[in-house]
Amino acid sequence: IQTALDNGVTLIDTADAYCLDESDFHHNERLIARTLIGRTEEVTVMTKVGCRRPGGAWTVDGDPKYLTQAVESSLRAFDKDCLEVVTLHSPDVRVPFEESVGALARLREQGKIRHVGLSNVSVEHIERARAVTPILCVQNRWNPLAREVEKNGVLEYCRKHELGFVAYAPFGGTLGAPTLTTLGKLGEQARRRRMSPYRLVLAWMLNKSPVSFVIPGARRPESVEDTAPAGAVELDADAVRAIENSLPAS
Repeated sequence: IQTALDNGVTLIDTADAYCLDESDFHHNERLIARTLIGRTEEVTVMTKVGCRRPGGAWTVDGDPKYLTQAVESSLRAFDKDCLEVVTLHSPDVRVPFEESVGALARLREQGKIRHVGLSNVSVEHIERARAVTPILCVQNRWNPLAREVEKNGVLEYCRKHELGFVAYAPFGGTLGAPTLTTLGKLGEQARRRRMSPYRLVLAWMLNKSPVSFVIPGARRPESVEDTAPAGAVELDADAVRAIENSLPAS
């Protein structure tokens, strides 16, 4: 985290459920809060609520009462009166979507949340949520082998309505990242531009849409140092197409 700040990163994404299990809830939020002491003005922190971790598993809980309690707990973890961005982690099929979003809307009205975001959603979900409360951003999976957001309208909807689109797992997660260097002709494109395939992938995403953001999820300072400069890489439309053409069909 300190390396990210030192390299100009201004957005950090987390969640109350980024932990080992229920006994470890808010671990990552507390870690970030501790690291940002004296540096909070340098970065925007986004957190997510709506998941549980029973026994280390992942389950969705969009019950309004639970979401309200989760936000209150995150406020305590960050030692804040208001959270900058709170994202609904995922729709809960057991709960009407408008009720889950409504819980965050009420917290926004109470001044405990400044902005509301959505994650793992469709265009329909976004439209339904915007009928309840203003939405700042959408966070969905997007990477060279998972390009559904380009096909299902989510990325274009965000561009059209000026919503931030936050790409998670841009390298395909912990399993996909090691194979990125051998993906299609991506390595060749990266060598031509004298950068790693990881930096090139992020640059491709950032240049493809004016509303895109990326959260690489680096685990080592060296990874941060390699990918942080991606935001300064400028690619024209031809370069974006060339990179896309180097990828396997998805």
